Amino acid sequence: MSDSAVTIQWIDITSHDAQTFKGYLALPPAGKGPGIVLIQEIFGVNAHIRSVAEQYAQDGYVVLAPDVFWRQEPGVELAYEGADMDKAFKLVGDIDFTVAVKDLASTTQALRQRSECDGDVTAIGYCMGGILAYLAAIDAGVDRAASFYPGGIHKHLDKAARLDVPVQFHFAGNDGHIPAETVDQVRATFADRDDVTINVYDGADHGFNCWARSAYHRHAAALSHGRTLVFLENRA
Repeated sequence: MSDSAVTIQWIDITSHDAQTFKGYLALPPAGKGPGIVLIQEIFGVNAHIRSVAEQYAQDGYVVLAPDVFWRQEPGVELAYEGADMDKAFKLVGDIDFTVAVKDLASTTQALRQRSECDGDVTAIGYCMGGILAYLAAIDAGVDRAASFYPGGIHKHLDKAARLDVPVQFHFAGNDGHIPAETVDQVRATFADRDDVTINVYDGADHGFNCWARSAYHRHAAALSHGRTLVFLENRA
């Protein structure tokens, strides 16, 4: 491994109820940087999520991707079709979002306590993780959140009044799971908030950031990544 390489490892995180779960830690080449809590899709901390963690680490961030499904089944790693897809939907159907957010708060605390984390902590999440990133911005102690194609976000907009940190949303313009009406609801909810931005990527479908899925959309993935990096560095 070269001196400029990202350093990766699985670490233990202590939960609010004194249990232990795993998180995938990616350290930047410089060894230190601001923090990112990276929140998985419904497919676990799989190869794609690990690669996203390493991508943000290469950008200079200390990234920790917790195993969100650990209370149901530790170490879930699923593909995007067939029986794996069925299992993913069952897992997300059974998850307790309130408890998951508490686990994200524990993850945030664990990240802040690491000597490598020398700045703010941002939650970034995709699909289910997009909802959890938004909820983490309300209840898990992060400094900001980036939420990618958060299916079901309309069920959690009643909590918007308690949001007091910046959030950036990324929606697909042709999302088979999130109708345009939901995006309009999000816009209306945050219409008076200068610190909440909503980006829509025309022609992209749900999951556009994932290179392992047929929905991968290079332009939307690149543009949203760039916008997220600008958002991460806008700490005024």
